[in-house]
Amino acid sequence: MKRVIAIAVTLIVTSAPVAFAQTSSTVSLAEVARKEEARRKTTKKATRVITNASLGAVDDAAAVAPPPSTGTTSKDTAAANTSPTIPGGTGGPVDPAEKKDQAYWQGRIGNARLELSRTQMFAESLQTRINSLKTDFVNRDNRVEREKIQQDLNAALAELERLKTEVEKQKKAIVAIEDEARRAGVPAGWLRPQE
Repeated sequence: MKRVIAIAVTLIVTSAPVAFAQTSSTVSLAEVARKEEARRKTTKKATRVITNASLGAVDDAAAVAPPPSTGTTSKDTAAANTSPTIPGGTGGPVDPAEKKDQAYWQGRIGNARLELSRTQMFAESLQTRINSLKTDFVNRDNRVEREKIQQDLNAALAELERLKTEVEKQKKAIVAIEDEARRAGVPAGWLRPQE
């Protein structure tokens, strides 16, 4: 009996620093999650794909038309998008279908897949944190500590639900891009993941 008690005390004493270390590292994960979410909200989506071919066609920096400013109306933006000039060319209008080349489709589907991958990775790390918090909760006897862990656990569970919804939305966006490309007659190879 004394051996069992000695082993139990030894396990509790040695696992306490591990549990504390897990708690302190999981707090930083939540902080990282908030910062990443704030960064995503402030980052603007790419509006133009630049390839080596498009860079080689530019003879002069003045030949490239600047993007419309934020003060333009939707009519000005639509006019700018439907009749851009060809850099180094005749200055005539470009067919909008010509702008949607392989680089356009690969960039678009690649960005969508990258966002999905990031969100899934974040959800997986959040699930790990939830598992750690559940273990921590069971192993604590102090009521105050358990309440704090329960609050953190509830917040993490709510964030995980939000991420699951985001993952589904991103999957639907990828399917929509693939459908749009199929309707536009884009070769299937253009949409395959790049190695």
